[in-house]
Amino acid sequence: MTFLLPAHTHLRQGQWTGPAAASVSLTYDERLMRRRRLETTAGGLMVDLGETVSLNPGDALRTEDARIVEIEAADEPLVRVSGDLARLAWHIGNRHTPCQIDADTLTIRQDHVLEAMLLQLGASLTRVMAPFRPEGGAYGMGRTFGHDHGPNGFPHAHP
Repeated sequence: MTFLLPAHTHLRQGQWTGPAAASVSLTYDERLMRRRRLETTAGGLMVDLGETVSLNPGDALRTEDARIVEIEAADEPLVRVSGDLARLAWHIGNRHTPCQIDADTLTIRQDHVLEAMLLQLGASLTRVMAPFRPEGGAYGMGRTFGHDHGPNGFPHAHP
């Protein structure tokens, strides 16, 4: 098995150019990382970043020898939601559930409890296998991290 030199640098989409030496396809949960061993198209890669980051499709990791490994979103089990999107989005958001927002659908990860709730609210649901790219939220960089409402009642982010 081939191994790439470790990656210590995360580059956002637009911070790197040229062809990537390799790519790695990761689910939404897998794209949140600090330290992990990955299997790329060019071999094994040890990722050791200075802090936990949310990797987005199109981002990259740079290895010690300056090779670029592009991040891709893997297909995963999702549910496309249609209906009264404003109302349905409110109920999904009220449960702090990651949600991808498109012009005519909302997309969430498959969850039988949420699916039952959405059906009761009149939604139409379609199960799909597709890349998941949810909204990042107001307090996360590419991902919503938990928050609380501090002493003044305003949200306070927790990285």
